[in-house]
Amino acid sequence: MTRLTVDGTEIEVADGATVLEAARAAAHDVPVLCFDERMDPFGACRVCLVGVQGEDGTVDVVPSCTTIAKDGMVVHTRDERARRVAGAVVELVLSELPVAPAAHTELAAVARELGVTTTRWPGEQRAVRHETDHPYLALRHELCISCARCVRACDEVQGTFALTLTGRGFHTDISAGIDEGFRASACVSCGACADTCPTDAITELSLLDLATAQEATA
Repeated sequence: MTRLTVDGTEIEVADGATVLEAARAAAHDVPVLCFDERMDPFGACRVCLVGVQGEDGTVDVVPSCTTIAKDGMVVHTRDERARRVAGAVVELVLSELPVAPAAHTELAAVARELGVTTTRWPGEQRAVRHETDHPYLALRHELCISCARCVRACDEVQGTFALTLTGRGFHTDISAGIDEGFRASACVSCGACADTCPTDAITELSLLDLATAQEATA
């Protein structure tokens, strides 16, 4: 077993557990965005940053989902610098979206947790593009934040490999198959991608129809 301190609480976790797992075991929440406990840690978004205090008293900022807990480690989940950087990451993510994320989404919840209500970096935003030819699922490209959770769910959970990330930087996007569209891809309609998506970029067609109807009557 590994013994460490999280926000003043001493906790024991299994050897090999991550700092995020230790924080959750101590009932201390850490915001996450690219993380889904059903899949291997990815460590791409840097929203789960925490402070880890060294023996000399200095505090390093590390991603909690990929950092392995060690004996004697002192973790600060509310470290000011870690949360400031995580908040800036969320601001950058929001700056690319042409519309604010729906209040029920994970991205919106993370923004609320980090106190992000606007972005300081207005700039180019993603073009609105919808794929609705799938019998059950809709892909709204403008809401994709390139977290890769849908790709990994398709690969690691379902084993279908129907989705992939294409492009680079700002132009990174989700593609079904080899640009053949959702309907013609290897998708088996399991819904794992929609279930894990933190922005509703992939959602059930019925939910999209409901949201559209609500917007029309608002």
